Amino acid sequence: MSFTRVPLTIKRLLTRHVQLQLVIQNGRRSYCTNSNILTLHQRGVFNDVFPPQSDELPKLLMSSPQCIYCGVDPTADSLHIGNLLALVALIHCQRAGHQCVALIGGATALIGDPSGKSTEREALHPDLVERNAESIHQSLQRIFTNHERLLWKRDKALPDIRIMNNQEWYKSENLVQFLGTYGRFFRMGSMLSRQSVQTRLSSPEGMSFSEFTYQIFQAYDFLHLHEQYGCNIQIGGTDQLGNMMSGHDLIRRTTGNDVYGLTIPLVTSSTGDKLGKTAGNAVWINSDKTSEFDLYQYFIRMHDNDVEKSLKLFTFLPLHDIDAVIRKHKAKPEKRKAQRLLAEQVLLLVHGEEGLNKARRLTEALYSSDRGALEKLSYEEVSQLFQGAGLVEIMLEPGLTVHQVAVASGALSKDRGLAIIEDGGLYVNQQRITNPHEVLQKGLHILSNNVTLLRIGKKNYTLIKWV
Repeated sequence: MSFTRVPLTIKRLLTRHVQLQLVIQNGRRSYCTNSNILTLHQRGVFNDVFPPQSDELPKLLMSSPQCIYCGVDPTADSLHIGNLLALVALIHCQRAGHQCVALIGGATALIGDPSGKSTEREALHPDLVERNAESIHQSLQRIFTNHERLLWKRDKALPDIRIMNNQEWYKSENLVQFLGTYGRFFRMGSMLSRQSVQTRLSSPEGMSFSEFTYQIFQAYDFLHLHEQYGCNIQIGGTDQLGNMMSGHDLIRRTTGNDVYGLTIPLVTSSTGDKLGKTAGNAVWINSDKTSEFDLYQYFIRMHDNDVEKSLKLFTFLPLHDIDAVIRKHKAKPEKRKAQRLLAEQVLLLVHGEEGLNKARRLTEALYSSDRGALEKLSYEEVSQLFQGAGLVEIMLEPGLTVHQVAVASGALSKDRGLAIIEDGGLYVNQQRITNPHEVLQKGLHILSNNVTLLRIGKKNYTLIKWV
C-alpha cells in the first residue's frame, strides 16, 4: 500500500493559523482536537485544498463549527478501505466539533462516476442500488457507533454524523426543470477540461453522455447541502477534485458564496495501482466479502515502509504514541508490533470488539501449535480459516485409528498412508502424529468443538466434523 505525497498548499495556509491546544483531563495530559482540521496535514490525512490560493478556509474553520460532507456511491453492497480512509477523515472532522454528513449516492450510482475509470461502468438496476445503499447505511452506522463507543476516550459528547441519500432530493426533480434551472450555470469548456473527462475522451471506448453529466449531479449535491444545511466543505479522494471544482463553480455562480474541497490520498497497492472494486483488488469492510480475519491479516502483513503512514491515516492515535510504537517496532521489526496495533485499531473501528476478538482467535489458531487455540473456534470459523480445505462428516465409532480416519476422510490413500504417517507427514490438530495405529481420543484428536483438523505436509488440510 502506498499514498500520494502531501503538497505544500495546506502547510502554506497554516503558517499563520495553526493553534494546537492541550487540555488536562483527570490529571492526565491529552490532545484536544483542533477545530482547524487542516492541521491534519501532520498525519497526511488531507492531500490538497481547493481553491488552492484561498486563505479563508482556516479562518472559517476556527470561527465556528462547519458542515462538512463526504459522499460514496453504492455501486457495491460494501465499502472498501479506500472509502474507509475518507470516513476516518470525516470522523476527524466530527472529533473537532464540526457537523458532518455521510452522503450515499443512491441517485448518482445509477449514472456512474467516470473518475479513475478506463471504461464505462455497467448500468445497475435501481433495486440493486437500493439494496446496496441500505447495506452501506448499516456499515456507516456501525463504524460511527464503534468509533464513539470504543475509540472516543473523552467525556464530551460528539456531534452526530448525519447519514443521507441523494435519492431524497432527486426522486421529485423534473428533468426539464432541473436542466433549465441549473444546466445554464455549467460551461462546456470547464466540463471538458476535467481530467476524468479528458482521460475518457482519449480512450478507445470514449465517454457516454450519461457519464459526462455525472459532475453536474455531484455539483448539485454540494449545492443542495450548502443551501439546506450550510455545508461549505466537501471531502473526497484526489480523483474527485474535478467534481469538487464543478460544485464550487455551481455554488459560486448561483449563490455568490465560496465553498471548499479537501482531498485525501488514494489508497494504492504496493505497485501503485488504486485499490477498489473497479480494479478488482478491493479490501472490503463487510465481513461477508472480506472476513474479519482477512482484514486483520491485510494490515498485519503490511510492509514496514508503509506502516507508520497507515497508523497516521487509519487510526486516531496521537502522533507521539505512533512515534513511540514505531521506535519499538524498528528495534524488533520481526515482532510486527506496529502492524499489530494498526490491525487492532482498524478492526475495532470496522467490526468492533467482537470482530477483533474473532480475528485474534483465528490468527492464534492458524499460527499456534497449541490445539487449544483450535478448540476456541466453531466449525464454521475453522472452515473459514482453512479455506480450500476438504470438508467431510464422519460417524464417530469406537476404536478408530489415525490411519483409518485419514483414509476415510480422503486425506491419505490406503496404500501410501501408513508410510506417510510413519515418516512424520501427518498432523492432527497441528500436532505431528507418527503412529498410524494410534486410537482417536476425545480432547486430543477430537476437539471439544467436535472437530478434527488433518494436515498433510505444509498446506493440504482436511476438516472433519464428527456426527
